[in-house]
Amino acid sequence: MQNYKLTIRYQGTKYHGWQIQQNAVTVQETIKKALELLLKEEVNLIGAGRTDAGVHAMGQVANFKTNQSLDLFRFIYSLNSLLPEDISIAHYEQVPESFHSRYDAASREYRYYFYHKKNPFLHELAFYSYHRYDVQVLNKYARRFLGTHDFFSFSKELPENENASCTIKKAAWRCTKEMTVFTIVADRYLHGMVRLITGSILHAAKNNLPVNWIDEMLTTKQENRFAVPPCGLYLYNVKYD
Repeated sequence: MQNYKLTIRYQGTKYHGWQIQQNAVTVQETIKKALELLLKEEVNLIGAGRTDAGVHAMGQVANFKTNQSLDLFRFIYSLNSLLPEDISIAHYEQVPESFHSRYDAASREYRYYFYHKKNPFLHELAFYSYHRYDVQVLNKYARRFLGTHDFFSFSKELPENENASCTIKKAAWRCTKEMTVFTIVADRYLHGMVRLITGSILHAAKNNLPVNWIDEMLTTKQENRFAVPPCGLYLYNVKYD
């Protein structure tokens, strides 16, 4: 059995997220159908992260197995030809049969992009925000998320008895003349977690809240309505040991 790893880029605007769903067009389903058309067999395509509707990816990782030995260069050329313009295979390689794109991932990096001057080329690819924030203030709040915490208050939907513990390895903001970017790296994420963290930091900065407001959100189970829109969020990179 051959195991192949794909690094995928996609614009998520037209898709209901990565994961296959009934009565909805998803990225995983679109790639799976193209793979099966080429291989002429059923394929189990496993993704490293389940991005939500409207979320993009620069470095989504997926793997699939087949008994066929592929000429990868020709195969990926054909696969990209079948995929729509908003999905592409950026990198490909054969990996050990034991490799699992989701369970073997050591960390996942997301980035959220804001732009501050109206720009038609960034419409639906980043979030337009006229308001600018002090990056030092934003990072003051962001640092409160570092380490291992219970992120129940930063999940849109948490199934009963699911573990809400995640370890944040990096949470940092940077600003340029035209854009603001929030980068977060963690071992795992809950549904909607990145957008809720991003929005909560902006809410705290806008209202000049004390930093322990973040601590209270982390230590108590509260309703959180501060999610930013999906258009600015990218699964940027997935790292493996």
